Amino acid sequence: MKQFSGALTLLGFILPALAADYTPPTPSSNATSGDAALTAYFETEVASVSSHCLADVNTLDDWKAHRAELRRQLQEMLGLSPMPERTDLNATVSGKLEQNEFTVEKISFQASPQLYCTANLYIPKNLTKPAPTILYECGHARSITNGISLGNKAVYQTDGAWYARNGYVCLVLDTMLAGEIQGVHTGTRDRGLWWWNSRGYTPAGVEAWFGIRALDYLCTRPEVDTNRFGVTGHSGGGAYSWTVTALDDRIKAAAPLAGMADLRGHILDNLMDSHCDCNFSMNIYRWDFPQLAALAAPRPLLIGGTDSDRLFPLESTTRIHEKVRRIYKLYKAENKLGLVLAPGPHDEVPELQLAVMRWFNRHLKGEESPVETTPKKFFAPVQLRVFETLPADAINTNIAETFVAKAEGEKQKAETGDALRAELREKAFSGWPSEDLPLEPKQILSVSREGLRLTAWDFTSQHDVSLRIYLVEDTAAKSAGKVQLRVLDEKSGPVWLHDLRAGFGVELADEPAKTDGIANIVSPLVSLKAQMKSSGAALAWFAPRGVGLTAWSGDEKRLTKIRRRFMLLGQTLDGMRVWDMRRAIQTIHFVREGDLAQVELQASGTMAANALYAALFEPGVKKLSLTSLPASHNEGPDYLGVLKFTDIADVRKLAGQHAELNLTDVSK
Repeated sequence: MKQFSGALTLLGFILPALAADYTPPTPSSNATSGDAALTAYFETEVASVSSHCLADVNTLDDWKAHRAELRRQLQEMLGLSPMPERTDLNATVSGKLEQNEFTVEKISFQASPQLYCTANLYIPKNLTKPAPTILYECGHARSITNGISLGNKAVYQTDGAWYARNGYVCLVLDTMLAGEIQGVHTGTRDRGLWWWNSRGYTPAGVEAWFGIRALDYLCTRPEVDTNRFGVTGHSGGGAYSWTVTALDDRIKAAAPLAGMADLRGHILDNLMDSHCDCNFSMNIYRWDFPQLAALAAPRPLLIGGTDSDRLFPLESTTRIHEKVRRIYKLYKAENKLGLVLAPGPHDEVPELQLAVMRWFNRHLKGEESPVETTPKKFFAPVQLRVFETLPADAINTNIAETFVAKAEGEKQKAETGDALRAELREKAFSGWPSEDLPLEPKQILSVSREGLRLTAWDFTSQHDVSLRIYLVEDTAAKSAGKVQLRVLDEKSGPVWLHDLRAGFGVELADEPAKTDGIANIVSPLVSLKAQMKSSGAALAWFAPRGVGLTAWSGDEKRLTKIRRRFMLLGQTLDGMRVWDMRRAIQTIHFVREGDLAQVELQASGTMAANALYAALFEPGVKKLSLTSLPASHNEGPDYLGVLKFTDIADVRKLAGQHAELNLTDVSK
């Protein structure tokens, strides 16, 4: 980790707990059967996504045919499609520092209007012609003095000075998180800002845009050889080096250090729990990370790491290198792909720095001469500060609200139901399995009491996701034409299941042992008969994944970790619960012989919104009785990128074209 003698805080990729005795999270000692199934689910999903990574690339022509589309997909997943307008940078130089071998200019520019970047530009003295230029992407180290952020660049000044002393122009670029104007990187990890997913927003997109615009700025400088750009950085800086290289062909040589792990490492080895959102895109195209890395080919690429890095472990680094190596082989450019592994922890150790300098000397200068200087610090951090007073119009802190355009007003698409369903299926719900997946229903209970019959059916929603539906019908009547399907959540589940247990005198595996205070004040069977008589419908209950039988152990922090894993797989927990609801509706029709039931979906809160979307895809839903339906995905639930083309209010209108809507306590 970068060392600095002043006030230094490490966050994001580097947790405060990271030390010699650090150990990764372990499963709860109160693990449930739901936990075991969830682990199996993630293992299978990771294996599936990873097996498809670059699998359809067997020849160089295959790769060339895919490359442009892969870049477009990456732009979209970063919130950069369409790419923001390249507006005037409004660049300023607020000061200059002199050293014997180089000068440092204190730079600010606007990546987009009022979205400020701060940086230090290191320029060798006595240049006689434009020089090769390095964009140095900072990691997550902060420099704060007297409550004032001096930017990451104050910590990483040794790198900028070292490149200048070796004949390179070098721009050391502050991050959005820890620049002089501080933004947010940990919206889902630490702050519960799940609407970021629905908006299609990730700070990884902003950091990529900062890097692209930094190259735009460097192209205006007479000292810069625009045909010899290199990019590097460690940890967070490594991550941004990867994305800028993938998106911008002006980068002619890249050396990202410790900034990438694969899906297996992130999800199964718990690495993503230590990383903030700036390391991840909205993975709607279900990528593994070598696809991003391969977009560097065939340009010179040095992949670097250390053998004891617990955030970007050696095993993950070598797996990525091996997959990318196959693409370089297709180009017959293996000599342009390097792998450097140094002893040490998560740190930009001297061995890595030296290897990167030699890599750039070889590929940007055409030199193989020894590197004789060593990195060192020249300035007090406060000397490198750009702004004496922060610009009052800066939008850095709230950029998540505007960076990705929301579908509203004139931008709202006037889509037909088929068009919207297709777009939802392709983007927001791309992680759903095949539509022809067998349900495999299995009856596990049938009991009759006082003219009512209770049956329970287990069905397959997806691999490793077996769910249960309970159905109560009148034994004296033919199958009712209507079925009320109640979607259970953590609050409502115990009440309904207790009533079924008490009324029919059976044990239900997913009904909690302690039921004090939730019993129906009248006989459960009397209550059930009254409901059936008033509605003219059979009654059904169902709990989607994570509720009831499949409930997971742990607190809100563990649920956050679970939800982020779904996100990295190109899914969301709520998006997969929409799928679960669809499968429950299909099961009702499947298990009732000759069934033509009209289903009424009943749900509350977040589940109500999920039910609304399920009804779009299941024509058998003829009525929706929804309580406390959120007004927008800004409140929930979260589906990847859904706000870019629709919102709950518009889906309500569309659902109302084929289903009766009964809404109570609806948010405005």
